[in-house]
Amino acid sequence: MSCNKYNKIDKDVLKRLKEIVGHQNLIFDNEEKLEPYSKDEVPDSKYSHMPEVVVKPSTSVEISSIVKLANKRKIPLTPRGAGSGLSGGAVPIYGGIVISLENMNKIIELDRKNMMITVEPGIVSNEINEYLREYNLFYAGYPMSMETCFIGGNVAENAGGGKAVKYGVTSRYVIGLEVVMPNGEIVEYGGKLLKDVTGYNMVQLMLASEGTLGIFTKIILKLLPLPKYQADILCLFDSTDNAVNSVHKIITGTGITPVSIEYMNKCALEIVFKYLNESIQLHNAEGTLLISFDGNSPDRIEEDYTAVCNFLEKQKGLLEIYVADNLSTSERVWKLRINLAEAVSVLSKHQAAEDLVVPPAAINKLSAFLNKLSAKYCLKVPCYGHAGDGNLHIRIVAPEDWGKNKWEELLPIIQDELYRYTYNLGGRLSGEHGIGHKRKKYIDYFLSESHLNVLKTIKKSLDPNNIMNPGKIFDI
Repeated sequence: MSCNKYNKIDKDVLKRLKEIVGHQNLIFDNEEKLEPYSKDEVPDSKYSHMPEVVVKPSTSVEISSIVKLANKRKIPLTPRGAGSGLSGGAVPIYGGIVISLENMNKIIELDRKNMMITVEPGIVSNEINEYLREYNLFYAGYPMSMETCFIGGNVAENAGGGKAVKYGVTSRYVIGLEVVMPNGEIVEYGGKLLKDVTGYNMVQLMLASEGTLGIFTKIILKLLPLPKYQADILCLFDSTDNAVNSVHKIITGTGITPVSIEYMNKCALEIVFKYLNESIQLHNAEGTLLISFDGNSPDRIEEDYTAVCNFLEKQKGLLEIYVADNLSTSERVWKLRINLAEAVSVLSKHQAAEDLVVPPAAINKLSAFLNKLSAKYCLKVPCYGHAGDGNLHIRIVAPEDWGKNKWEELLPIIQDELYRYTYNLGGRLSGEHGIGHKRKKYIDYFLSESHLNVLKTIKKSLDPNNIMNPGKIFDI
């Protein structure tokens, strides 16, 4: 369905929405209050679009009623979590109704015997672990924006994060979902089961579907015992090649699986050091690895990081290793990585955030190509991310003397070169931030026509009126 076939919100629809959620949970005809729901964290305002109305339901039954109304009246719906995404996925590009899940923020049940927790989609992800700490449990799906993002958005994007090397990403821990489907039906998929092959794996289909196949109303997460201790090492290298070439060697060479292996290039480091006024000696490092370890024995953690340090000292190009073996020093080194996106965002209004993923052993080639792009176009290209699983966050930042016209003229050319090179490495367009509408025009660089047809067939089968977050991932 194209945008000109959607209907606008009329008085009857508005009246019915008020009856469903109450007037206090509805925003309409107030541009100032609607504006925050018109965008996410994508820096370019061209990806924003105002909704006609925002509703804030509190139950799955209310969401079901809203969806049935929208389906009957052919009004587009956009599910929204915290709005912390980087793909335009929660932006209502056809207007219509934004369903904000901010009121659905409860922990429904902690099942300690099964080591599972059931939560609503609007709870801040970090609050789950704050709640679990006293029970010596934790949810290991750890996005870097954990203190702001909602768990529903993490599931919708299959978010990764800094702990993915050891613990994996969100999909490893989501074992059950309650979903309001595009026709308004409330369906339960999965449950408190660690194994289940009874029919298609609908939980995994819903994961990373970016709100295009349904709206999550309950999420069951698998939990793990909380590690008692953590230590980190910050490793400086004389070149990006030597830094990223060490990544795959660490595990194969030592037999130790760190919690995380985070990479930052020189450009990213200089930006965040200036932003935080950090004074750690960089030794002219061109690339840095931040490696974390956790466990229940401080002696065992020390053995692990010492073994990795000893191994890295024999590798080419190592300049320095800083050990952070207490809370204060760990927070200091992780502050560099956690604040990078914010530090980069203030550099220029002309920048593009990329979320490319390649086979882990190909990171060195992608990193080298970024250096060539930077030199060719005189760009700043801060690069950082999850080197342990091949996912790099890349910011393409325009020089100060570039105006809007030059930026808009050259950015597609730069992206075209970058995406084609990434594809040739066996990579993909997004590792964890999603496609949304920011990246959808490039998806056919990476997926065949047959592949896309399968995805579109699923979408059209479940959402024949194309009301559920339309215009995201691909066009129908």
